[in-house]
Amino acid sequence: MRTPLHARNRLITPFVLITAATLLLTACGSGPGDATDAVGAAAASDKVPTTDVVSAVHKDEAAAGLLPADVRSLTVAISVGGTPPGTTYLSDGKTLTGQDVDFAHAVAKVLGIRLRTEQAGFEAILPALDSGKYDFGASNFGVTDERRRTIDFVTYVNDGQGFATRKDSKLSKVTDLRQLCGLDVATGAGTTFEATLEENKKVCTDTGRKPYRVQTYGEQGALWSSLQQGRSDVVMSTINGLRYAVAHQDGVKFLNEYHRLDVGYAFKKGTKLAPAFQAAVNKLIADGTYRKILEKWGTTGSAIRTSQISPPELRN
Repeated sequence: MRTPLHARNRLITPFVLITAATLLLTACGSGPGDATDAVGAAAASDKVPTTDVVSAVHKDEAAAGLLPADVRSLTVAISVGGTPPGTTYLSDGKTLTGQDVDFAHAVAKVLGIRLRTEQAGFEAILPALDSGKYDFGASNFGVTDERRRTIDFVTYVNDGQGFATRKDSKLSKVTDLRQLCGLDVATGAGTTFEATLEENKKVCTDTGRKPYRVQTYGEQGALWSSLQQGRSDVVMSTINGLRYAVAHQDGVKFLNEYHRLDVGYAFKKGTKLAPAFQAAVNKLIADGTYRKILEKWGTTGSAIRTSQISPPELRN
């Protein structure tokens, strides 16, 4: 499916605006109704939220007591290059912000530890955990059974997989990947989206249809540009990220949620940090900080009731 040249030209301006903003700045709980309402409220302003929801957090001795005795500081790896609520920069071009950033710093304050943040490509973070290069990763990592074989997780939100496309597309909902047969699908490199798409290409060939083509990109600006310029027909990405992007630009539409996933901090297998992080997230939920962070980023529909350590992948 391709958009005619004259139709694509009408879409250039809104796409260029959000893509330019993405490049300048830089890259799941309740029901979908709550998420839509929350993101709609957040979309009232194109500015990146700057509300301070972390500085008032205090150390919790019970949670801190679960840390290994020698832990005083930790290094977190975060992928930068997305639109909010993903990690991006404030207008100074130096300060990182985003939902994952707020949650990581809030947990560090509960545990009373210093936090060193390092930027890394999304696809490079998980492999680097085993070597000890980073103590943990915080970049909207979905908890899948495949990943649990080599990675430990501590959940803090629920997000997942969804689709978006141009408004002139005939697609209205993607409930079966066979609806994508013959199309070009853009997604992030090293993500659960790429894995889902690659693993299921046979749904097209098994029925004698032309398979969809998976196009991977290292950052969100390039992904949206591919849709803008007609190189791709559909985008598959995080539910929250898609809702935000669609709410901030014309000419595109959110199709639907495809698969919900718990999202967690990622650690090397067998980590001793997990119980402390789980207690810290639960402390943030109990004292109301958790809700404030979600409200800041317009993602209250991604709230969880309690943190879990490496739960089985959600099936829906």
